[in-house]
Amino acid sequence: MSYSWPKGGTVFGGLDLSLGRGERLFISGPSGCGKSTLLSLVAGIVPPSAGEILVGGRSLAKLSGPARDRLRGDDIGYIFQQFNLVPYLSAAENVLLPCGFSKIRRKRALAHSASPAEAAGTLLERLGIPPELHSRGAARLSVGQQQRVAAARALIGSPPLLIADEPTSALDEETGIAFLRLLLKECALAGSSLMFVSHDGKLASEFERRFSLKGPTAAA
Repeated sequence: MSYSWPKGGTVFGGLDLSLGRGERLFISGPSGCGKSTLLSLVAGIVPPSAGEILVGGRSLAKLSGPARDRLRGDDIGYIFQQFNLVPYLSAAENVLLPCGFSKIRRKRALAHSASPAEAAGTLLERLGIPPELHSRGAARLSVGQQQRVAAARALIGSPPLLIADEPTSALDEETGIAFLRLLLKECALAGSSLMFVSHDGKLASEFERRFSLKGPTAAA
């Protein structure tokens, strides 16, 4: 797979990368090397310039725009660097959003819970958000709490693939490692593969696979 920026400059040339079910991959590299671009390609947000991207055995290039949106909603959980929570919704309401967009995520959430709301509450508690904060508006939560809500939103409905874009960048080292270990535990419980991007090399030891992007024309 290759990708070039619209105004020129090859970001990836002949990149060959795979991630099996349940595997966890740490992706590192300097600022501007294309880490976030790679995640956007895998999520089907931007198309590659050449080559093919398969998610769950399905070629993104062969799917229409709406079909890619459905695939993303059904099978990919995404933790954004800035969390992207809806500030006027509560913690629990934010977590439940994927179940409103995807019937498949809702069905998976119901596999072990009486309701999506129960599934959301269970996830929040396991990630360290106590019940008294579940109804609190996202804007009134601390940065660390918002991060955990974002993780619960990505995990609800056990998506086969979880993508995390620098989710610990706003945290101190100790808090970042604690969060990562919680995230890895939840991914294992859900059976989700994890693509985790970070510039913090100290986190790499928590992963069985590591991949470094060197910058423009990076290759596997």
